[in-house]
Amino acid sequence: MSDRPIHSAIWSAQDIRSTARRLATVHEAALAGEAPPGAAPESPRAVIGESWRRVLGSGVDPDRDQPQFLLSVAELEHRRQKSQLATVLPVLNEGLLATADAAQQIMVVTDAEGRVLWREGSAPVRRMADRLGFDKGADWTEGVVGTNAIGTALVARRPVLVHSAEHFVRSHHQWTCAAAPLHDPRDGRLLGTVDISGPAHTFHPTTLSLVSAVARLAEGELRTRHHTSLERLRSSAAPVLARLGGRALAVDPHGWVVGVTGLTPTERVALPKAPEAGPLWLPRYGMCALEPLPGGWLIRVGRPEPAAGPSRVVLDVSGRDGATVTVSGPAGSWSHALTPRHAELLFALAAHPPGRSAVELAEDLFGDGSRTVTVRAELSRLRRHLGGVLAHRPYRFADGVEVELRLPPRPVELLPQSTAPAVVAARRA
Repeated sequence: MSDRPIHSAIWSAQDIRSTARRLATVHEAALAGEAPPGAAPESPRAVIGESWRRVLGSGVDPDRDQPQFLLSVAELEHRRQKSQLATVLPVLNEGLLATADAAQQIMVVTDAEGRVLWREGSAPVRRMADRLGFDKGADWTEGVVGTNAIGTALVARRPVLVHSAEHFVRSHHQWTCAAAPLHDPRDGRLLGTVDISGPAHTFHPTTLSLVSAVARLAEGELRTRHHTSLERLRSSAAPVLARLGGRALAVDPHGWVVGVTGLTPTERVALPKAPEAGPLWLPRYGMCALEPLPGGWLIRVGRPEPAAGPSRVVLDVSGRDGATVTVSGPAGSWSHALTPRHAELLFALAAHPPGRSAVELAEDLFGDGSRTVTVRAELSRLRRHLGGVLAHRPYRFADGVEVELRLPPRPVELLPQSTAPAVVAARRA
């Protein structure tokens, strides 16, 4: 085979079966060591040859499928909720799912570790995929299943098509797959892949281009969401910065700067992976103090001074139109409107000052102690706004934080839309 794209060969020949036979010949010759990658004309494409060399070195058996150890239901749900790709599923579905279903293919989304998080599309093809272990929670990296579009795209960091016998494992030769990596526009970090897979005879020359284009749309949606969150943080940080003397910056959790005072503006600050409120040394600014803002951090540049007093939190669930949390600290105060679920969580914590375990909070919110994955995911989201206010093990308001809970005049009016057992019980008290 020449190194031109395989889809060009098929497009000109219009003969998928003939191409599959040629690829099978190349596959057998390469495994026998008779046609080393790069030796034209009977050699695999460069991206495939490089993958075959990696897979041969990893010990994958081309004649035997590796047993799959699927993620547990709880771990799969945890990864889904933690993944940024959950927010762009509508974009991926709209761009690919109808086409995949009509073409007897499936759409698959994985995380950066190659684990299948979502799988949708043609029901008969899903059943075929099940027989290969290509199911939700499966590990589809090269080291487990050999050369394939998902695993190879994760390594190559670019869109990849793998057609028929370009797959390393022979049981996959009846398949064609096209995958594109998805990156976090904030820092370029790999988030996972989106893939279209199906029987080789359903292959179409435009599949890889379509998958690549939809992946770029999804990354564009992530970029738009990032800009929106920065604007929201900028609005809440502006009055805080205006009240401050000295030097300070307002940044999002990833260090993107939305406002400064007393400093030359910069685009981004290098923050630790999991910053916490308190003293912090930053390479560019030296000793600083971090204080939480709704959706980010206030960085006060200079050696931190002792706090003027304990921080104060006012959880206001007294109104019928929504709950708010107001945090007061050395830099002043700010308020954040709470989602219904976050209002329930903070109410449960305020009602139990010593703290609650994930199981207890699951009982408080859902009456089901097994839903700890959902609880942890919601608390993770909440900590983005209240990073310096909440503690864990057990979950509680941080030590030294004064908490005021403002309730409605009549208990029956407490969070009227909520069905959480802890709220329902408090209404009856």
